[in-house]
Amino acid sequence: MLVIPAIDIRHGQCVRLYQGKEDQETVYWKDPVEMATIWVNRGAKSLHVADLDGAFQGKPANLDKIALMKKMVPVPIQIGGGFRSMEAIDAAFKTGVDRVILGTAAVYNPDLVTEAIDKYGKAIAVSIDVSEDFVTVSGWKEISAVKFDDLARRMVALGVKTLLFTDTRKDGTLTGPNFGGIRTFLFAAEGVPVIVS
Repeated sequence: MLVIPAIDIRHGQCVRLYQGKEDQETVYWKDPVEMATIWVNRGAKSLHVADLDGAFQGKPANLDKIALMKKMVPVPIQIGGGFRSMEAIDAAFKTGVDRVILGTAAVYNPDLVTEAIDKYGKAIAVSIDVSEDFVTVSGWKEISAVKFDDLARRMVALGVKTLLFTDTRKDGTLTGPNFGGIRTFLFAAEGVPVIVS
């Protein structure tokens, strides 16, 4: 099992939101680039970066910090948060990141997922963030009518090579993962590698 530390960026700082709620934020570190270096020095083989400002705004907002991270640490970095256009995806890859994660686009714009995969292949992942049985979108502010296992199957059929699963009700609560949901998700993923949050 590969443990991937997550660095969630909001207003330029490393934060954790309780269940993704903007008004329930804890700041854990001031400088995300410094935090990336700390994680790598502690043995991290890969980093996950969530651009929370990007997720809420609908377009990436911290690519400058991501570019600096890539210069400072020698490990793969994946980034998610607000990637809803090819322009945004292209801009992320120009920073040197190794993988871009799509979320909301998987529900509302599967053609974008296909276009991104055609251009970047396995460097495109899809994060399926859930509340009970349904997929959340737009920075977890909305719950769609799409069931998470159905979306996982659809993404596999489109050719997605990496999926992420997050139970938004568990995120930031320190109460442990949703094992039942994870099992259902793994079955729907049909052997595609899954990163669990």
